[in-house]
Amino acid sequence: ESYYVNFYMCINIGALTGGIVVPVVAQWSVTVAYFIPVCMLGIGVLLFVSGTSRYVRPKPKHDAGYFVREIAAYCGGGRRSKRDRDARIQPSPTESKVGIVTILRLSGLVVPFNVAYAQMSTTFIVQGSVMTNWGILDAPMMNNVDALSILAFGYIIGNVIYPELNRRGIKIPTTHKFALGSMFGALAVGCAIITDYQIHRAYDERGEAITVLWQVFPYFLIGMGEIFAVSAAYELAFTVAPARMKTVASAANLFMVGGFPNVCCIMLYKVCRSWFLNDRGEAHIHKLEDYASARVVNYFWLLEGIALCGVVINLLPPIKEWVASIEEAAAETVKSPMSTPNIRKNLIQRRKSRDLQQGDGAAETDEETPLVRAQKHASYLKYGDGPDLNKFGSMRAGPSMKKKGGGGAAQNPSSLPS
Repeated sequence: ESYYVNFYMCINIGALTGGIVVPVVAQWSVTVAYFIPVCMLGIGVLLFVSGTSRYVRPKPKHDAGYFVREIAAYCGGGRRSKRDRDARIQPSPTESKVGIVTILRLSGLVVPFNVAYAQMSTTFIVQGSVMTNWGILDAPMMNNVDALSILAFGYIIGNVIYPELNRRGIKIPTTHKFALGSMFGALAVGCAIITDYQIHRAYDERGEAITVLWQVFPYFLIGMGEIFAVSAAYELAFTVAPARMKTVASAANLFMVGGFPNVCCIMLYKVCRSWFLNDRGEAHIHKLEDYASARVVNYFWLLEGIALCGVVINLLPPIKEWVASIEEAAAETVKSPMSTPNIRKNLIQRRKSRDLQQGDGAAETDEETPLVRAQKHASYLKYGDGPDLNKFGSMRAGPSMKKKGGGGAAQNPSSLPS
């Protein structure tokens, strides 16, 4: 839990840096502001390329023709040869059976929150554009409140609350984290609704705009929701996916976090377009008088309902049990010895067999350090004329029974097993 929260915090360090530097530079020169991300992306590419010699690059298991034939066979345009069937990578019997459809369904539980989250770059910006700036803080700069919320609240959650709950043996169910995230999303949209009413009230009474600082509350609450919903979605998708599908599972989760909710928002806007028209029937509401004549608040109420649906869905007992069962099944495959290579499995079985035959003391000598091997070799050089039964049942030179027996009668070598 703490790892994925810290991981998400690291992402937002870059978001906060870019969100402060680029808008400030843009007030001086838009060209230079856009050139900054180009330079940073170029540096990133150079860093990745410079580390090529340190990367583990296994050779491909199949040639390009194999994949062409596989695709053709999957699409019904050909048949697999016996060689291709034998070359297919078969999953372990105990490997997680979670498929891409299940990952999409699991990640779909955070779609209601992410629909609210997507408003930061759309309706929140539109609303902020008709508000007065506070110093250098304008509508685009207010996005940084979200990153600050994630860094501050994420540190408390990931490094204080989660570890303390873990010490007490308490784990918040994943669906409850999604519900908490959706609840914070609903609170954020609720603050946007209050802000909208304040905009209309100030315009109707005084013909003035309110300060952009009113948007601190929705952005801060959205950031708190991300800590619970988005970071938990990253964790869930990666941990329940089988080893060979973790990259695809993470990509599917990213699509459900960022791609699909944006598509939903576009469709909602198309359906609710009349709410974004001013009194002249134009979709230009970036001026206070035009915004005041539109009905954007109706769209916010629709988003409020969607976010609350996310809370209710994730609190349903069947949904909680379904997600918990998938997590438990994935955890069992990690704990099972069968999920490790066969060499490891056989080694464990041999050790158990030796423990039963030789007693508990045999397990302590399974692993020989260089010092133990050196001592055995010195004993061999000093006494090496008697047989010794080692733990694998083979014969090798060892200490003499007469010399190491403490003066007792020597054991007949012929009576020893060979």
